[in-house]
Amino acid sequence: MTRKAPPNTAEQAACLTQEVTQAMSGFLSEFRSFQDGVKVKIKQTEERMTMLDRKTNRVPRPQLSGAVAGQAPHQKAFVGYIRTGDDTALRSLLPETKALSTAVNSDGGYLVDPQTSETVKSVLQSTASIRAVATVVSVEATSFDVLIDHSDTGAGWATETDPAVESGTPVIDRITIPLHELSALPKASQRLLDDSAFDIEGWLAGRIADKFTRAEASAFLTGNGIDKPTGILTHPTVDNESWSWGSIGYVATGEDGGIGDGDAIIDLVYALGAQYRANASFVMNSKTAGFLRKLKDADGRFLWSDGLAAGEPARLLGYPVLIAEDMPDAATDALSLAFGDFAAGYTIAERPDLRVLRDPFSAKPHVLFYATKRVGGDVSDFAAIKLLKFGLS
Repeated sequence: MTRKAPPNTAEQAACLTQEVTQAMSGFLSEFRSFQDGVKVKIKQTEERMTMLDRKTNRVPRPQLSGAVAGQAPHQKAFVGYIRTGDDTALRSLLPETKALSTAVNSDGGYLVDPQTSETVKSVLQSTASIRAVATVVSVEATSFDVLIDHSDTGAGWATETDPAVESGTPVIDRITIPLHELSALPKASQRLLDDSAFDIEGWLAGRIADKFTRAEASAFLTGNGIDKPTGILTHPTVDNESWSWGSIGYVATGEDGGIGDGDAIIDLVYALGAQYRANASFVMNSKTAGFLRKLKDADGRFLWSDGLAAGEPARLLGYPVLIAEDMPDAATDALSLAFGDFAAGYTIAERPDLRVLRDPFSAKPHVLFYATKRVGGDVSDFAAIKLLKFGLS
């Protein structure tokens, strides 16, 4: 019987080493090929980028130049009309521009170009007036109707066999908010208009916005409704215990011209319905705010808290505060503090366009710019707003 020779360990090790060496050589060869391919692609990409950069420096990109020129004809025509009174360019745009089809010179002026109009609108939105918290709607008519359902639909419990009883019918009230014309009449010398370095659009937008802002803020609070919006404080006010629709309820502080320990503010908050308190805010002027800023509770903590971040409003009893300078100062029997859900309680209706008419004759050597805008406002829910009266009753 013959025995098999034991395996040669040295020969096996040599074979394994040779296989590993061959595998590593193949891997390194493939990796070098891959590396060379990457270098070639990077070089090609750099050449293409260099070529594109050269082309970009030579000729403006068509997409960018087209985008810039999109609003250029209207804006250029409007600036030309403001500076020189030449409306030829504006008239040539009328058949092409839908927004200008009803804004011809004979109808009272031209529509402001989009850039200027948006500037005025942004200033109006950012100023401290009821507009910041009220409902603002754009309309194309001469008035805006708000439908109010302040009655409940009847309801009852039904059984399996008894016949259903007819329930009551809700009553719908209609509140009509007419639009009134708000105007501004800034003027500039013709020499100033001829100066190309003068930003005529920015100047005109700033002057119009300043005039419109102050007029609106006052009318939304104290306007009498004659050729202007009807203000919140113009409506009849009654003690909240005897409040009825059509009037605004108030809570008295119990102190002549003062507020005492501040408990009246808590009474004011809870005089408002629960459905309105979630979106409610305080409205007052700076003097009243300085007066209320000092109030503390029984533990010495301020009732007033400043905003935690830039742009956040201050809060009184946890509700945001809007500073409107047209609110009356704290004095005897003054209604100096308003609290409510103004988005539900007050509606502002306005036409979206702003018109400008150039008048170079009435104030020579100056040129007048007659800017008009149609806006209206009125209380739309008398239950959504309450007032604090600084008086005994």
